[in-house]
Amino acid sequence: MNPAKGWPFWLRFILAAALGAVAAFGLAPFGMWPATVVALILLSPLFLTTETRKQAAWLGWAFATGYFAHALSWIVEPFFVDAQRHAWMAPFALTFMAGGLALFWALAFWAARRPGGNAVAQTVFLAVSISLLELARGYVLTGFPWAGLAQVWVDTPVAQLLSLIGPYGFGAVTLLATLPLGAALSRRGGFVLPLCFTVGAVGVALGYAATRPDVHETEHIIRLIQPNAPQHQKWDPEFAPLFFARQVEFTASDPRPDLIVWPETSVPAWLGSAQPYLAAVADAAQGTPVFLGIQRGDGPRIFNSMIYLNEDGQQQGLYDKHHLAPFGEYVPFGEVMARFGIYGMAATTGNGFSAGPGAALMDAGKLGKALPLICYEAVFSQDVLSAPDRADFLLQITNDAWFGTRSGPYQHLAQAQMRAIEQGLPMMRSANTGVSAMIDPLGRITEALPLGQAGFIDAKLPRPLVPTVYSRIGDMPIFVALMVFFALFWRNARKQQG
Repeated sequence: MNPAKGWPFWLRFILAAALGAVAAFGLAPFGMWPATVVALILLSPLFLTTETRKQAAWLGWAFATGYFAHALSWIVEPFFVDAQRHAWMAPFALTFMAGGLALFWALAFWAARRPGGNAVAQTVFLAVSISLLELARGYVLTGFPWAGLAQVWVDTPVAQLLSLIGPYGFGAVTLLATLPLGAALSRRGGFVLPLCFTVGAVGVALGYAATRPDVHETEHIIRLIQPNAPQHQKWDPEFAPLFFARQVEFTASDPRPDLIVWPETSVPAWLGSAQPYLAAVADAAQGTPVFLGIQRGDGPRIFNSMIYLNEDGQQQGLYDKHHLAPFGEYVPFGEVMARFGIYGMAATTGNGFSAGPGAALMDAGKLGKALPLICYEAVFSQDVLSAPDRADFLLQITNDAWFGTRSGPYQHLAQAQMRAIEQGLPMMRSANTGVSAMIDPLGRITEALPLGQAGFIDAKLPRPLVPTVYSRIGDMPIFVALMVFFALFWRNARKQQG
């Protein structure tokens, strides 16, 4: 008997929101994955108490709102960098972001609920529905897959499943291993199949992790620069030269590495007028190639870019960020919104930054080909999948000063680890305020510089592994499988209703 059956709906609604908030403790920096598992198991009995699809939708919305409000609480941080201009938006941003993303879950709950049907079957249908809508969340309206369920497993052995089925497939497995089990336990019967699936999924994940090959290091030394420039001082004319000089000093330090990486927007000048700065970088590098972040203009358009300075200190490569952050780097209908004083926080005009042409590889000399990712782009598995060819390593430069010092930077790092596992490639990551890190192809951090500390690390570059299954097949097989299961469940439900 389901103990929550007789509770008033308002109480179940509040409890669902609380469970969602608890589930977010599985994400970084807490990493308490059991909290996510327990919250999902307890969600099933609440779902099964709903008497209509409308109630189910509200319950799903409550759980997801609690989850996203906790997981994305860092999102208020950027609004306080320029508090006078943006602070008033902070509560609206968190409220609308959490509540808006929760609509995907509300739709999944609405579609899956059929009072009177088999409890376990309905929660299987719910798991499939949520998985489909989570995949949509990663793509619709440029996508925002932050805080996906697979993220809670990053620092566990089972995270290696990412290399096989990717983040959306792994999220689906997480839901299928928890929701039906919760339904069976609440009914005190019929839990053999759900329990077998859960135990089997864990066994397969651990067994697959044990088969992953060892990672070997190259002899190449990579220097990752971390200037630790607070965002409110980063462009201040009084402080910007100090941060630049700090990076030059770190660059010139001995012994000499094989490659140096500066973070996003690390040069305090536009590319067209940055020659004195680039000359100083080249002089400090003493023949070592450098990747660095810089802004550039092209007529009326501006770009968030990465350039490569070769051994001779000459610019040899250019990459423009193509997956921009809405309301951060640009505002939809920017010139219209600017009339009301609404600008992207990192933008300097109403329209903000322009998007580059797309994913591209950059030649890194003897180190091979790099797949550049600027900040937010490392959140998207599809951005990595869209590369024209396989890289030798992933390269992320970022300015996580926007994300504060609580959960945001750590969650961003976790997603970088996910991309490394999915592709079987090492990831070098230079972050303005941290965490700068070298990540091996199994997603393990081999060297790191803590958040909020100025300095640099010299780390050996791990060798890439062979291309993973996920890097070859992408998200399409998971999408097709979920759609087939959804169609079968939906058809069976309609038959039983008829």
